[in-house]
Amino acid sequence: MKVAVAGCCHGALDKMYETLELLQRRHNVWPDLLLCCGDFQAVRNEADLRCMAVPAKYRHMQTFYRYYSGEKKAPVLTVFIGGNHEASNHLQELPYGGWVAPNIYYLGYAGVVRFRGVRIGGISGIFKSHDYRKGHFECPPYNQQTIRSAYHVRNIEVFKLKQLKHPIDIFMSHDWPRSIYHYGNKEQLLKMKSFFRQEVESNTLGSPAASELLQHLKPTYWFSAHLHVKFAAFMQHQTNSKEELPKATKFLALDKCLPHRDFLQIIDIEHDPSAGDSLEYDAEWIAVLKATNSLVSMTQSPWNMPENNGLHAKWDYSVTEEAIKEVLEELNHNLKIPCNFTLTAACYDPSKPQKKVEPVHTINPQTTEFCAHFGLTDINNRIQQAKEEGPGRGEYDEEEEEEEMDSTGSAEEPSEYNTDNSGLSSINPDEIMLDEEGGDEDLSTCSVDPSPDHPPDFSASFSDIRIMPDSMVVSSDDAMDSTNEELEKAGVSKQVEEKSLTERPLKRIGGNENGNSSIKKIKRRNQAIYAAEDEDKTE
Repeated sequence: MKVAVAGCCHGALDKMYETLELLQRRHNVWPDLLLCCGDFQAVRNEADLRCMAVPAKYRHMQTFYRYYSGEKKAPVLTVFIGGNHEASNHLQELPYGGWVAPNIYYLGYAGVVRFRGVRIGGISGIFKSHDYRKGHFECPPYNQQTIRSAYHVRNIEVFKLKQLKHPIDIFMSHDWPRSIYHYGNKEQLLKMKSFFRQEVESNTLGSPAASELLQHLKPTYWFSAHLHVKFAAFMQHQTNSKEELPKATKFLALDKCLPHRDFLQIIDIEHDPSAGDSLEYDAEWIAVLKATNSLVSMTQSPWNMPENNGLHAKWDYSVTEEAIKEVLEELNHNLKIPCNFTLTAACYDPSKPQKKVEPVHTINPQTTEFCAHFGLTDINNRIQQAKEEGPGRGEYDEEEEEEEMDSTGSAEEPSEYNTDNSGLSSINPDEIMLDEEGGDEDLSTCSVDPSPDHPPDFSASFSDIRIMPDSMVVSSDDAMDSTNEELEKAGVSKQVEEKSLTERPLKRIGGNENGNSSIKKIKRRNQAIYAAEDEDKTE
């Protein structure tokens, strides 16, 4: 079957679907499925805009609300993950996934589904070490910290995905897996985006959590976005035994949704001809959710997932074939995801703007039904109960959060990953600055132009086959000290830690705010990833 893959959509659904229609008219190509790798921006109204962690001038309604209201319907089944430019209050309603509009499905904080026998997984958000070990405690109305931490990847989601044993065909993440740039045309990438060089050379660009998942899941395809540049790589995985068949992953990062940009690619995927056309639950994933339900946390208290270190009675939460069979029996062997989309918020009306509307914490019936069916914790319901009961463990403590923001880990225990991809001072510390000059150039290892004038050829993008050496593998077992030693040997200064917004002047490069000249500032990524092309260099 044909699968279309898009990069950062930024709410421009009309533009994305119009591009598909143009491909059909010119090349008679129409996908069976569309995947979007984050920054989808499912914005329904003005309150949703207030829950996006972007400067006010970039808060545009775009066109998703027309699909939410039913004015339009997605012409192709669309499955997406969250990024760091999202209406977090909307996506938070569906922590286990669900329909955000007819024919548009969100995978949740992490999720796995099936379509025509193809197994599709994904993890939403971006990696930040200071939030990685916390629970999902945020709820609207957000403050300056929680509006960002709401979309930060948590260790519980990575842990769940690592319990999977059956092969994954396609996996999506918003930020790139760390080290993946070593398996494609790295020099061309650095030629186009020279300000990535220090992070690439110190092996700190990208998400270590995603890298760990890449090593564990070994999917056939891995798609990402976030950096607004097209890049292809081919990774040959090492085998654990002589009996194990070698596996390889084709990686592709897509550009953002703009005219004349390579933001969309169509590929051919082997599928099960006997499978139906409906999106389906994945039985193993449901079984894993049930097995790990006791680990779900709704507090901001940091903690590590169980591991085989002598401190936990149980650390393996992978499921048996019997557990998978029980899920199938629960569903009467009908894995079809119900089309139970429900409006949970008023839709934007251009004729009646509501600029002062405040976001509220909403419990989505889809999540209630899903949790009740499979006996899972309804995260939003638990958060709501904690709010009603008054200050307590589930409540947000702003003073405590501000103290934690000054460190890359918790006070009690260091983060299990060594570095935090925070930027320098900017309005939004999670943003990256991308020089858009020359951004149309394809950074894959072939000269493919997947524009409407040229039929896309994905297979030609992967000619550079390499095996990741053990020294580059990032895992939760990596010690903080040992990794820092490697960086020091490479002559790389330790990355400047993230500061709270109130302490950060609005400048990209400069001296240390604390007067410590021994800490080297590096030209890093700032908020202009989200800007229009003519503002990218000045934001």
